[in-house]
Amino acid sequence: MLEDNISLLEFARKVQPYLKFAPFHERYYRVLEAFALGRIKRLIITMPPQHGKSVGASVLLPAYMLGLNADLKIAIASYNATLASRFNRRVQRVIDSKEYRELFPSTTIKSSGTSRSGYVRTSDQVEIIGASGELISVGRGGALTGNQVDVFILDDLYKNAMEANSPVVRDNCWEWYTSVVETRIHNGSSELIVFTRWHEEDLIGQLESKEKVVELATWEQLADHDADTWLRLNFEALKESRPTELDPRRKGAALWEERHGRQLLLKKRRLDPRGFDALYQGKPSSKEGLLYGDMLRTYRSLPHDIVRRGNYTDTADMGEDFLCSICYEAGADGTIYITDVVYSQEHMEITEKRVIEMLRRNATTEVTVESNNGGRGFARVLAAGVPTARVEWFHQGANKEARILSNSTTVVRSVVMPCDWQVRWSDFGHHLATYRRLFRSNRWHDAADALTGIVEKEVLGSLTKKIMAVGFR
Repeated sequence: MLEDNISLLEFARKVQPYLKFAPFHERYYRVLEAFALGRIKRLIITMPPQHGKSVGASVLLPAYMLGLNADLKIAIASYNATLASRFNRRVQRVIDSKEYRELFPSTTIKSSGTSRSGYVRTSDQVEIIGASGELISVGRGGALTGNQVDVFILDDLYKNAMEANSPVVRDNCWEWYTSVVETRIHNGSSELIVFTRWHEEDLIGQLESKEKVVELATWEQLADHDADTWLRLNFEALKESRPTELDPRRKGAALWEERHGRQLLLKKRRLDPRGFDALYQGKPSSKEGLLYGDMLRTYRSLPHDIVRRGNYTDTADMGEDFLCSICYEAGADGTIYITDVVYSQEHMEITEKRVIEMLRRNATTEVTVESNNGGRGFARVLAAGVPTARVEWFHQGANKEARILSNSTTVVRSVVMPCDWQVRWSDFGHHLATYRRLFRSNRWHDAADALTGIVEKEVLGSLTKKIMAVGFR
């Protein structure tokens, strides 16, 4: 029969043909289908707002699963009973449709508005006629007394940032999960958590700190993983992580360009870097844990008493690292005014030209280059390209974590950015604005490392003995 062979994506296209699908939806629905077929027992999916997360997980998935097995007992939970009931009603409308009956004729529910006895149909609960299956909806904190659940779908257990930022709400959510959700499941039960992230200590964050959570990166994992392990799939609005089989986008590509394009997403990120990281990238962080936060000062015009035009360049150490080259002007009072930045993962042949152009544009007279990993050769290219500047190089052997953390106060006190710096240099600005005190929590250290190098040279004088001239002029 067709009902034994149809995929979840094909099902979605038949029962809701008006839906628009991007390439990532096909991979999303393939993972949800693996969950529906029992290949995954514990699944976490995070996705940006307005990308079709709930339509797939809380509407089409439960209807599909009840079509495959009319005896399933499924519960949908959300941040309140109203939203959970809305999901329930939408599932019921799918099951009522002519298209659904053609695909799954053995899965039926009481007709809306009829008084046929023996079967329940409300906005919170619906029973399958002739089977033991049912769909229950509940708000966070609600009771499920006496109900055994085969499939739990937890969709956005926090309404907004205010709820997620409340320790009381987070604690209550965790207590509800452990005392209600976990007490209603059995050995064969499955759990799906689909969230837009708000806070690093939300339910997903707490599960990650207490249980084994593995990133879902290959299709092979669907068939080869420990059943007790949580598989986690995070769809970033703007691709930052390495490409995988489930998300092969190139760096910087939007998840759904036709609906939420890259330029719109960059604008949202500039307005609120931390909020964007949580909601759109699935990487929440608290303001209290940031190293620089909102403390970096800005300027609208440069002072007249400039004593030096310098540059500090840190070449990329590894394949995914950023080359960070910063031009600055040093004031007579020791203040460092950042004037220009090249922050790029491009190949060295490209970044060499970009940095040379920047040095000429800013009339830079002194250049300091870290010689680690090819930096000495980079310095020689700069020396040849900008003969009016003194180019120096040195080897940085000190511990990066210790340097960045111990000099953060000096950076905040001494460095001043142009007022539009986060707009002008979006990646550089984003990485600094979201850089965390917990060193290992940061994916990229390049921007913070280069700023630290500038204050070590200009303010602390700790690089003087290490620097060696390239030997030109």
